Amino acid sequence: MEYTFTLKYQLAGDDSDMDALVERLGKAGCDDALVGIGQPGRLALEFTREATDAGSAVRSALADVRRAVPSARLIEAAPDLVGLTDVAEMIGVSRQNMRKLMLAHPGSFPAPVHEGSASLWHLVDVLAWLQAKGGYALAQDVLDVAGVALQVNLAKEGRRLPRSATKELGALVG
Repeated sequence: MEYTFTLKYQLAGDDSDMDALVERLGKAGCDDALVGIGQPGRLALEFTREATDAGSAVRSALADVRRAVPSARLIEAAPDLVGLTDVAEMIGVSRQNMRKLMLAHPGSFPAPVHEGSASLWHLVDVLAWLQAKGGYALAQDVLDVAGVALQVNLAKEGRRLPRSATKELGALVG
């Protein structure tokens, strides 16, 4: 099956030769990615990767990028954090329709991970909720990739915490 996802990286200062970087990525197996190098010091790779499951697709892409650009630091795996507009576009409804769904089901609609003028949700949470509700055409591969992207992002952020804090905070938020 084919899986589409994006990996975003911060580049080290010595990775400024973009032509050489793109060539290294191709040789390392990232020839199935659209390479975005528009922002200085950043690299975005939109993969369309064939694999048996979403986890294998994302893990193999992460390994390929690490092999090509070992100094690059992962910023984000996507799709993960989304607004209501993003979800609405994915499932083919209006943003207003998504907002009505959220307001009509305050007890069961997933809580945002950031609440404000631009609230954000984990895509996998909203898609799983919509799937359970029924009546929406959801692509299983998108749901699978969103779940893996969330896992990658949580693992990346979890490395920033000392082990003692992870256990203590896990007990408090859980």
